[in-house]
Amino acid sequence: MTLDLSDVTLTYPDGDARLTALDRVSLTVPAGTTTAVIGPSGSGKSSLLAVAATLITPDRGRVVVAGTDTTGLGRARTAALRRRTIGIVFQQPHLIASLTAAEQLQVMAHLDGRSPRSARLRAERLLAAVGLTGQADRRPHQLSGGQRQRVNIARALMNDPAVLLVDEPTSALDHDRGAAVVDLLTDLTRDRGTATVLVTHDRGHLNRVDRVVEMHDGRLRVSTGPAPR
Repeated sequence: MTLDLSDVTLTYPDGDARLTALDRVSLTVPAGTTTAVIGPSGSGKSSLLAVAATLITPDRGRVVVAGTDTTGLGRARTAALRRRTIGIVFQQPHLIASLTAAEQLQVMAHLDGRSPRSARLRAERLLAAVGLTGQADRRPHQLSGGQRQRVNIARALMNDPAVLLVDEPTSALDHDRGAAVVDLLTDLTRDRGTATVLVTHDRGHLNRVDRVVEMHDGRLRVSTGPAPR
């Protein structure tokens, strides 16, 4: 399953005019690969993620998520597609202080109507997959920054998404912990066959991804081949 954005344009009101956030952007991310999106602040990276996540409807263009064209989908169908097909790793984990690591994940399964028992088992397996074996019953204040980000990643994978969208996952981490998180994301992408988009300012980790594209003024102006290994 892939993520396809075709000729996407997104504008926002700006006084009497409109500000172009995305200018005829086209991007295809194949299953099992990680594409990093880089560029200066205000270049359109966050808008790109929001459109790919179906959180914002573009003015023009098509967004196809795992074979489903989202054009014209109603709000309820779009929300269901997002819940079942798209995983989002936010820049900050935003974990609920009163919930354990496993419970952070179980909430996602509850929203999708899964049984509590199967949700607990899947949560424990995912926490183990991100290197948190034995941490399922710890609350956020008992975890390090890197561990909280790993819970964030596991939570995004709870409903087995086809598309994984990641926003600046290393911004609050030192270089070594950031490298470990990016390695984890690329490994999970290959193992689980997700189409992953990673927005980052940190060029030091680009050799870990499959492809790098660069945004300037709402356009994908530079596209390299596979990132150097």
